[in-house]
Amino acid sequence: MRITKILNNNAVVVIDGEHEKIAVGSGVAFRKRKNDIVNINKIEKVFTMKENKKLEQLLSRIPEEYFILSEEIITYAMKCMGVNLNEHIHIILADHISFAIEREKEGIHLKNKLLNEIKILYKKEFEIGLWAIKYIKEKCQIEMPVDEAAFIALHIHTMKPQGGDIRQTVRQTTIVRDMIQSITGYLQITVEEDDIAYQRLITHLRFVLERINRYELRTIDVEMLEMIKKKFPISFRCATEVAKELSLLHEVTLPEEELGYITLHIERLRK
Repeated sequence: MRITKILNNNAVVVIDGEHEKIAVGSGVAFRKRKNDIVNINKIEKVFTMKENKKLEQLLSRIPEEYFILSEEIITYAMKCMGVNLNEHIHIILADHISFAIEREKEGIHLKNKLLNEIKILYKKEFEIGLWAIKYIKEKCQIEMPVDEAAFIALHIHTMKPQGGDIRQTVRQTTIVRDMIQSITGYLQITVEEDDIAYQRLITHLRFVLERINRYELRTIDVEMLEMIKKKFPISFRCATEVAKELSLLHEVTLPEEELGYITLHIERLRK
């Protein structure tokens, strides 16, 4: 591998055969110049990506220790979940981690309005996010708020196979939050985030939205639906109001069959 460009002390662009790659390792560029041969023993990771140019720009722009931190978080995440993440995670997470640390240094703390929903909907990813902020504190002596664990969790989730677009994921999670707020507001109740009924309701609402996006419907017997309406009138009226607000705020239509299932979850929450 021959160096074509030095990005920083720990990252270089190299030519390996006919392919351009980015080699990363502690001190890989120390006392090196363009056209020098890379010491293979110093290379820790090699990237051959469609987005190599973006990665080059990032590595020349952010502190190299933040990139190394990000890579260690990615490695931990893939090991925990047993999946390979989309290669774009190497750029997007390093950029996010760098920006988040700089914000914290300046005393700027961003609140994650979807924190409670992310905890439940993306539990494994959130646990990884908690590990990440603990690791950042250990390595950088910077204490990140729990909100940051949720931001990291979203990035990890959307980079999983079939994880989806982050804007769509945030939109879906926001809709779930709005639906929960509508339900608790209508019933005039407060709920604990560790309440099993609350967690089941959030999970169910997420799957409802996914089914609607895929144009799939759960069928429910007509007689069963009528029985649910009569037996749980308060919860069904609540579900109906939630559907109206959902249509008004987010232009999402809930079929009546889905309202029957939502009613059952609302009734469980009431009790």
